[in-house]
Amino acid sequence: MAAQIEGFAREGLVNIVGGCCGSTPAHIRAIAQAVAKHAPREIPDVPRLMKLSGLEPFTLTKDIPFVNVGERTNVTGSAKFRKLITAGDYAAALDVARDQVANGAQIIDINMDEGLIDSEAGDGRVPQPDRCRAGYRPRSGDDR
Repeated sequence: MAAQIEGFAREGLVNIVGGCCGSTPAHIRAIAQAVAKHAPREIPDVPRLMKLSGLEPFTLTKDIPFVNVGERTNVTGSAKFRKLITAGDYAAALDVARDQVANGAQIIDINMDEGLIDSEAGDGRVPQPDRCRAGYRPRSGDDR
């Protein structure tokens, strides 16, 4: 493990290294010795812009005067979407989001926060490729 972490340090990919529960003092010592000869990664100076990632990254810059946010995937604001979710028709609910992206939404705001819906269980039923095409921001009671 120390040799692998040294490779990461040599490539300038890490700022801090360590162990986890179960790591022994000898293991931590080996990691410390392996990375001691390498400088920490230099933190790049990047503009502070809102960046959303999906399969297609989105960065909000001053050159973008308007952002089209798809908001029809909201159980409290869309009766149609709420009925699809409460009926367990996730395929049709996903079509609501797909339609918004196809019609120009750059960001999809998905709100599954409603007292009678298990939002965490429902959120996990959206296939990863579908929820990653546009910028995706799930919202539920814990607003993760």
